[in-house]
Amino acid sequence: MGTLGHSDIKINNKKRIIKLLSKERELTKLDISRMLDISVTTVTTIVGELKEEGIVEEAGMATSTGGRKPVIIRFLPDSRYSIGVDLGRDYIRAVLVNLDGKIIEDRTMELLEINNLEVLSIMKRLIQELLDTSEDVHKKLLGIGFSLPGIINEKEFRLELATNFRLKDISFKEIQEEFNLPIYLENEANAGALAECKLGIAKDLSNLIYISITEGVGGGIIINNDMYKGRNNKAGEIGHMTIIKGGRTCNCGKKGCWETYASNRALIRDYNEKSKENVNKISDIIKKFEIGEEKAVQVVEDYTDYLVEGIQNLVFIFNPDYIVIGGEISNYSSIFSDKLKAKTFNKNEFYNKENVNILFSLLGNDSNILGAALIPIIDTFGV
Repeated sequence: MGTLGHSDIKINNKKRIIKLLSKERELTKLDISRMLDISVTTVTTIVGELKEEGIVEEAGMATSTGGRKPVIIRFLPDSRYSIGVDLGRDYIRAVLVNLDGKIIEDRTMELLEINNLEVLSIMKRLIQELLDTSEDVHKKLLGIGFSLPGIINEKEFRLELATNFRLKDISFKEIQEEFNLPIYLENEANAGALAECKLGIAKDLSNLIYISITEGVGGGIIINNDMYKGRNNKAGEIGHMTIIKGGRTCNCGKKGCWETYASNRALIRDYNEKSKENVNKISDIIKKFEIGEEKAVQVVEDYTDYLVEGIQNLVFIFNPDYIVIGGEISNYSSIFSDKLKAKTFNKNEFYNKENVNILFSLLGNDSNILGAALIPIIDTFGV
């Protein structure tokens, strides 16, 4: 085996050790050796490197089973950081997280104008604010991940198209050059799916579809623990499947797209049209639903039916183990969960609720931005 082969093995072993320690928190070298089937000599060498890098520390002695007491090795989650940035409809949010995905610092700025220049300007300002929170943030920073709506060109660092935002062809190379850090671009639904698999309700699940419900509807598809992105990295645009032929006009130019009926703005618009009111928050509709207001009850029922149409299509096509619903709607799982399960599997001879589990995100509005922040960590350590 050549030098490259040995190098690859060492890098892989290092990532495996970090991943194990991040999960178990404290282990002896012998524990690591036995659990990963790596020689004690190799473990000792790699742990020594990790100590020098400040990723682990010695944390006292373990109980001896005969002979010298073994040293406990402790994982240090604050030894490295990552930044996640999320582009919303009228805001940009940036967070600083540690290796556990715990949010250390959180910044949000209102987006008054939606154009390429303003988006990049605010993002740079927020990133700089996070870098300025501590003297050692920059030297411990692994990179910056971006959660973006629409179609992403990861290799060229470009947001090619975000139809609901009327944005196209935004290059992020100037951010990379300005901060001299690795950057990673990801579709917001894929980022959300990643966060759910690593930190959320779908942790360690291998076959699932994450449905991101925001201004639009997007999907992150996980098959056998891998993100399915399709030939041109455009898979997951589930919001643009037609559920009503000749239905509402979508921002993409088609008619009857799922997101024109199942997105946040669709729910708000439907209520305002029926009630002749002008609410602008889903929470306002839910409050009215909970007190039994007739129009709110009807709109929520209709909205649930629209959700079911899309979910059934996904179940028939992908046969996933889990459907995970994220976004603001996930905050109201007590209202939607039983309704969705009952309607999705009603008169369905192919699947029942034991075959496909419909879950709601526990990360809520944090899913997408946490997923973005995790990408530099996973790329570096595989954690």
